[in-house]
Amino acid sequence: MEYEHETQVVNFIAGLALGAVIGASVAFLTAPESGRRTRKKLKRAAGGFREDTTDRLEELADDVKGRVDDAFSGARKRLGA
Repeated sequence: MEYEHETQVVNFIAGLALGAVIGASVAFLTAPESGRRTRKKLKRAAGGFREDTTDRLEELADDVKGRVDDAFSGARKRLGA
């Protein structure tokens, strides 16, 4: 049950991030600036988004690894190993 809830939260956050990226892209592309400026802004935004996403994915991976390690430790204790 808890796994289902966590999956829903992760899916919601991923959808929210994707929506933000799409919305920002549309806003940049419809902005009344030259193509060169718009491309520079898109590159900066994409670079920042990539860094943020990488950091968050690393944090998520560390959290998942910790939970898996805890689950294995608990299972070993229950089995008496």
